[in-house]
Amino acid sequence: MPGSAPNGAAPGTAYDSITKCWKDIMRKGMVSLLTLASTAISAAAYAAPDMQALADKSGCFSCHSVQNKIVGPAFADVAAKYKGDAEAPARLVQKVREGGKGVWGRIPMPPHPNLKEEEAQQLVAWVLSR
Repeated sequence: MPGSAPNGAAPGTAYDSITKCWKDIMRKGMVSLLTLASTAISAAAYAAPDMQALADKSGCFSCHSVQNKIVGPAFADVAAKYKGDAEAPARLVQKVREGGKGVWGRIPMPPHPNLKEEEAQQLVAWVLSR
């Protein structure tokens, strides 16, 4: 029974106080955990539009779309091809910045040298999460 002390200890004893304190900590901890989880979900929801805006600003949607092949592959197809490949992000960042050819057909991807390394990393992570 909650609040009961073992071995016949009376309510209001040190054991009872510690039990109440522990329950309070656990309740607050759960609230904190839920707050943290909802913050992470909110951050992810806001990150996607930011990445989509960066992809648009960088010209990615001139040749790619999220779900359908245009000139280049759909981002979903890129994500599927490289799923589980731990080395893919570094290779793809290099391809985004320096250009690439031959992996998805005869039409080369032009280089994007003005895209900062960090932006290319963020875009590649976003594409691979599709």
